[in-house]
Amino acid sequence: MDWAAKCAVVLPCFNEGVTIGRLVGALRQRRLRVIVLDDGSTDDTAVRAAEQGARVVPSGHNRGKGAALQTGLGTARHEGFDWALTMDGDGQHQTEDIPAFWRRAAETDARLVIGNRMPHARALPPLRRFVNRWLSRQLSRRAGRPLPDSQCGFRLLELRAWSGLALRTEHFEIESEMLLAFLDAGHRIEFVPIQVVGAGRRSKIRPVADSWRWFRWWRTAGRAPALGPVRRAATEREFAHGSRAVKVRA
Repeated sequence: MDWAAKCAVVLPCFNEGVTIGRLVGALRQRRLRVIVLDDGSTDDTAVRAAEQGARVVPSGHNRGKGAALQTGLGTARHEGFDWALTMDGDGQHQTEDIPAFWRRAAETDARLVIGNRMPHARALPPLRRFVNRWLSRQLSRRAGRPLPDSQCGFRLLELRAWSGLALRTEHFEIESEMLLAFLDAGHRIEFVPIQVVGAGRRSKIRPVADSWRWFRWWRTAGRAPALGPVRRAATEREFAHGSRAVKVRA
């Protein structure tokens, strides 16, 4: 399969002007279509991304990573792509690791392939390493199988499978919800080792607020099957509200 033609890259971003241009440029060198969800940035994220050839979808205000990601995946499906790669815009994910995702999907028929940082876990900040391992243990118990890196945002997913899931979260808990939803729908999930880069970068996660959101999701939905009605209408509304392309001023 011609992955470059069938797979778009979706980048939810909030104030990533320092790194987004370099990342988009590297992706475009691989002939990949790049969709940047500018989640209410107050810096030049949108301009830097557009300069390098990304399709930029602005939200107008900060909605959260989950909401931006859902809109980006809907945009990719609307444009006719079969697959999407999701990456963080802060430069911590490396484009050299992309072929490993494609190979794993082709070899295993997985519908979701997740990057696994745990072989190099010591390169992660201690608190982030502890939280990731704790959350991954909870989700592994719920799933009844090992899920070594449940919080990694570097993922390859089939958009048709995604479109049949009822994903409701709008912030960082989207990673957990999506993982369980794919499993509950009977889709195969695989993990591939990836590099750990930029461990010293400041995380966008807000420890108190985002932890509270995760536990609230876990109490209400995380312990129960996540499969439900398709959110097609909601995704189309989000796309309609944020479908203006950003133009670079001369």
